Amino acid sequence: MKVAKVLITAEEIDAKLAEMGAAITRDYEGKDLLMIGILKGAFVVLADLARHVRLPVETDFMAVSSYHGGTHSSGVVRILKDLDQEIEGRNVLIVEDIIDTGHTLKYLLRTLAVRKPKTLSLASLLIKDDVERPHFDIQYEGFHIPNEFVVGYGLDYNEQYRNLPYIGVMDTNSTSSPTDVQEGFKLAD
Repeated sequence: MKVAKVLITAEEIDAKLAEMGAAITRDYEGKDLLMIGILKGAFVVLADLARHVRLPVETDFMAVSSYHGGTHSSGVVRILKDLDQEIEGRNVLIVEDIIDTGHTLKYLLRTLAVRKPKTLSLASLLIKDDVERPHFDIQYEGFHIPNEFVVGYGLDYNEQYRNLPYIGVMDTNSTSSPTDVQEGFKLAD
């Protein structure tokens, strides 16, 4: 597979993360804040979003999987890496790269809620439209995107393309080749 088109540019992403960071700064002024990135995809989003938050914050990571190498969620959720610290009584902000079907996120929210955080909020760079999912509040929303398979900016296809500086739509009709990532970077130029 290779990237068919750029959906969201690096400049648009940075502007949106600055906007989200300003809102988080305003909402958590004077409060303890723990930002939790959901690996692997959210590592890029968390790093760049945290730089736009003008407060002291702590970070931690969880790895939760429901994809298992494909392009669609399997519906079976596994915690691959748990938090390194307790969250009881803390203001917790989950940072996601993308919200798709929401099944993994629903499981994660339930799992973290029983640990009794003071607050539990959600930030996501991408939210897929036209996808049936359980309801949950997203306090800090990035971009709403069509229901297409996207890569870049932390999102992958078979562990590749995470390093693209933009969000691209995959050409699901093409076949993989070793030069696909290089070709993806050419699209950004």
